[in-house]
Amino acid sequence: MFRLPIVKFFSRFVNKITITFLLILIELVWLASLYLRLTEYAAWLNGVMTSLSVLIILFLVRKDENPAYTIAWMALIGITPVFGGLMYLFWGNKRPSRRMRRRMAAVDRRHRGLVAQHPDQVADLPSRTRQLNSYIAKYGPWPAWQNTSVQYYSSGEEMFPHLLEDLRKAQRFIFLETFIIRPGKMWNAVEDILREKAAAGVDVRVIYDDMGCLTTVPSGFVVRLERAHIRCIPFNPVVPLVSLVMNHRDHRKIVSIDGNVAYNGGTNFADEYINAEERFGYWKDAAVRLEGHAVWNFTVMFLNFWNAFRPMEEDYSPFRPTCTAPTDGVVQPYADSPLDEERLAESVYRDIIDQAQRYVYIFTPYLAIGEDLLNSLKLAAKRGVDVRLVLPGIPDKPIVFRLSRSYYLPLLRAGVKIYEFTPGFIHSKCYVSDDHIATVGSINMDYRSLYLHFECGTLLMGGSQVAAVRADAEKAFAQSHRISIDDCRTSLLGTLLDDVLRLVSPLL
Repeated sequence: MFRLPIVKFFSRFVNKITITFLLILIELVWLASLYLRLTEYAAWLNGVMTSLSVLIILFLVRKDENPAYTIAWMALIGITPVFGGLMYLFWGNKRPSRRMRRRMAAVDRRHRGLVAQHPDQVADLPSRTRQLNSYIAKYGPWPAWQNTSVQYYSSGEEMFPHLLEDLRKAQRFIFLETFIIRPGKMWNAVEDILREKAAAGVDVRVIYDDMGCLTTVPSGFVVRLERAHIRCIPFNPVVPLVSLVMNHRDHRKIVSIDGNVAYNGGTNFADEYINAEERFGYWKDAAVRLEGHAVWNFTVMFLNFWNAFRPMEEDYSPFRPTCTAPTDGVVQPYADSPLDEERLAESVYRDIIDQAQRYVYIFTPYLAIGEDLLNSLKLAAKRGVDVRLVLPGIPDKPIVFRLSRSYYLPLLRAGVKIYEFTPGFIHSKCYVSDDHIATVGSINMDYRSLYLHFECGTLLMGGSQVAAVRADAEKAFAQSHRISIDDCRTSLLGTLLDDVLRLVSPLL
């Protein structure tokens, strides 16, 4: 019963910032000891640490990872062997624990046949788009569907009343998965409905990320939900002084209701996401509501997570959709995972950029990308595609915002148009291109989302809501300040700071 207060206490003192500061201090003390020869074993120990750093660098060289991510770590380790090597051991290794990997991989294998692609669902797609669909279906594996209606929401407050209405209609089950829960107007309204439905016999389950909710959920939160017959899993629980590796968070946002309706996007369950609370000006987010066959992908995503950590069923057939909605384009919900070396989310983003012929518009709260994605953006602009990015005008994390801005100049010089959303903070993660393809989800354009977190998104191919995403982007351009090269001028000290931030960007 005392776990949460203890965890919160330790989270203030044993977290990423304090550990990083401690490692920097160790590096400085180590260098001082070498310089002052405070220990007769300093040279010998330095050789050991340097050898270990070389081994880590050789290990990085052979790993099949994004080159920018690897090079950043190699440079950090080479410059500061003690600090860099320890930092990598704490936060650099992308592989989840063996226990997590084994459990989740076993569940995925058992149910892989449930998410096989049916060729008739994608027969009408253009050949180039069908290639992207085939890639996701094979390496996700997440199939594409027709017989699905789609509704795009340009803000959390637009989406929220529809979500409440659908939750109230639930008859069989409600599956909810999120990164952040913070009690307030939004979560309290949802929890009231969940309690009511659970009391009526509806199967209600909640997965939330333990790190994401570390300082937001009250003491005894899980016990409170369980007593209301709402089954609950805190994903990757934080253990004080043990959970120093803070990678591999569940950043997905999924609601599946009766297998017939699903919500996906960037909105967590806290009041700023519906602008019931102001934190960084106006909070702009995006979400999609699906009804019909494509909901199956999200239901399987949730059940695979659930049964990896709290096994309850082998047979998923009771959770299949029971309705057929009018087809509105082809819809392909997909998930990305650090369990494998497949950079699926980044590949989807790159493919949309690479196949764009007229335009590609992008919403992202953060910009910390590798050379592959950076070059795709620049090349598209250079070959005449209208490439536009919208980022926050009011940041939530000043250091990360400074890092994002360090990418502006090379993009602007290539012809990319960059906007900062004047009213406040952009939390949307959306791409739209050529009036034909769009994606909406939880996936930021940074190292954490692209390589370390569990993420998900919804790919829209054709259909009415691709135009809705484009209209939202065009509205945002009018509300934003367009960045010029003059806006990127900085001092020598500022340039050096940008270079350092780019170097350590995998840590941010």
